[in-house]
Amino acid sequence: MKIFRFCYNPQELLPYIDWGYFYHAWGIKPSMWQSDEALSLRVEALALLSADTSTRVFSLFRLCDASSCGDNILLDGECLPLLRQQHDSAEVPNLCLSDYVSPHGDKVGLFATSVSAAFDDEDPYRKMLFQSLADRLAEAAASLLHANVRTKKELWGYSPDENFTPQELNGEPFVGIRPAVGYPSLPDQSVIFVIDKLLSIEKIGITLTANGAMHPHASVCGLMFAHPAAKYFSVGKIDEEQLRDYALRRGSSVEVMRKYLAANL
Repeated sequence: MKIFRFCYNPQELLPYIDWGYFYHAWGIKPSMWQSDEALSLRVEALALLSADTSTRVFSLFRLCDASSCGDNILLDGECLPLLRQQHDSAEVPNLCLSDYVSPHGDKVGLFATSVSAAFDDEDPYRKMLFQSLADRLAEAAASLLHANVRTKKELWGYSPDENFTPQELNGEPFVGIRPAVGYPSLPDQSVIFVIDKLLSIEKIGITLTANGAMHPHASVCGLMFAHPAAKYFSVGKIDEEQLRDYALRRGSSVEVMRKYLAANL
């Protein structure tokens, strides 16, 4: 299937930034988001971006034929094993991302975004300020890409009549989700290697370490689901039985998977 590649000027992404996450990265509490301190930090970050004309933001998207098979998803024939919640209560459903994909044939999107910047400054404060803004630009690109995927037929277009402002998108009023690798519903960082086989994230300058960490740091990679009931959730704690089953489905050892899922054990 076709892989779409897009390039953005950072200025066009500014309306899509959720500044709450930017302030959170600096330890500013929600009650202080309208303070002079928060405003000053934001103004400084935007001034750095305006002075740096080389920064560009890139994204990739691929729409895959998909089907679910238990806790796995098949993406254009490539198997992506997933994890399921393990609540004790029978009244609480144990969710897995494969629940949002039909076993009889469906679609799932793959995406990645990354910020390419030559910004370099000996001042640690300025470097950190720019990096925290770059992180938000990568997420803003994912928000814009996701909106286009939902509404444009050439990409997917499963929600063509959607009409939200960039800031309204931060409240996620739309149909579908885009869980990123390493986030609570997709906690195994190593699944990025499976996604990379299908998406070729090096096309937008992303390289992977041996453990699956992305470089540049301001990068996001994950999945897009269109199921109307799809919602974000946390896999949470899993037991040894699911760990062994997951390692088998991943074609890896229990020891390796234990390393990637340490926070879930």
